[in-house]
Amino acid sequence: MHGLILRTFQVFVQDTYGPEAWLDISGRANLEIVDFEAMLIYPPETYDAVITASEDVMHKPRDVFLEDVGTYLVSHPNSEGLRRLLRFGGVDYIDFMHSLDDLPDRARLVVADLNLPSLEMHDDGQNQYRLLVGPGLPGFGHVMVGVLRAIADDYGALVLLDSRAETAAEVQVVEISLFETAFAEGREFDLAGRTPLRGGAG
Repeated sequence: MHGLILRTFQVFVQDTYGPEAWLDISGRANLEIVDFEAMLIYPPETYDAVITASEDVMHKPRDVFLEDVGTYLVSHPNSEGLRRLLRFGGVDYIDFMHSLDDLPDRARLVVADLNLPSLEMHDDGQNQYRLLVGPGLPGFGHVMVGVLRAIADDYGALVLLDSRAETAAEVQVVEISLFETAFAEGREFDLAGRTPLRGGAG
């Protein structure tokens, strides 16, 4: 498991709930270390141990916890670098959705050995979309729900999101109903800005 993913969970918990919450999670997960290094590789079972411990400490189901991580990746000031990477995908929410197919490749331009699950956006017509999230990182579809919801707020779009699992193919499906692309005023965004990626969440 790539350390950047685990580090993202760590900084999310620390920024949102405080350092003591992370210490509690790392203890329940029986981690040998408290701080993950973003560029190291860890045993694959570390991921599930961290998520399971987070469920216990946060008293949240893992899908809700993972959605909160996705929201954090877009909305928290410490994640401005990743927000910029995502917003680079288009001038409005529809452009952004169609750019998601390329997100794993764009992520590898930043971190060469970071392999995210494949993303495949389908336009079903009448403002209905489906994002197919490939296997490789359990629950990543829930993270993408949080990202999609937060980016909708970022653009000022009004959307309804739902996710389900296609267990036979190990694919998660995120269903997106787009009601309005300019429902509210979006967050200020300057494409030419320069905000360094944080060593962790982005």
